[in-house]
Amino acid sequence: MKLPRDISGTELSKAIKKLGYQPVRQKGSHLYMTTLQKGEHHIAIPLHDPLKIGTLSSILTDIAEHFGLSKEDILNQLF
Repeated sequence: MKLPRDISGTELSKAIKKLGYQPVRQKGSHLYMTTLQKGEHHIAIPLHDPLKIGTLSSILTDIAEHFGLSKEDILNQLF
């Protein structure tokens, strides 16, 4: 599955709530989210519109590694 090109940081933060991530704090244009599923994991999401494709790819790769899934599986769950 191809990465979405028009997703904003706000949309991504809403989507990853399906994986148990909750907002912890915000500093400037970055939202920090944490999950306790499969161990504790923190992620920073820039609230830009749209997210750069490399930034989105990096965030999804980080999430996929935490859950022990492929990036393709994470994409299918979120979008």
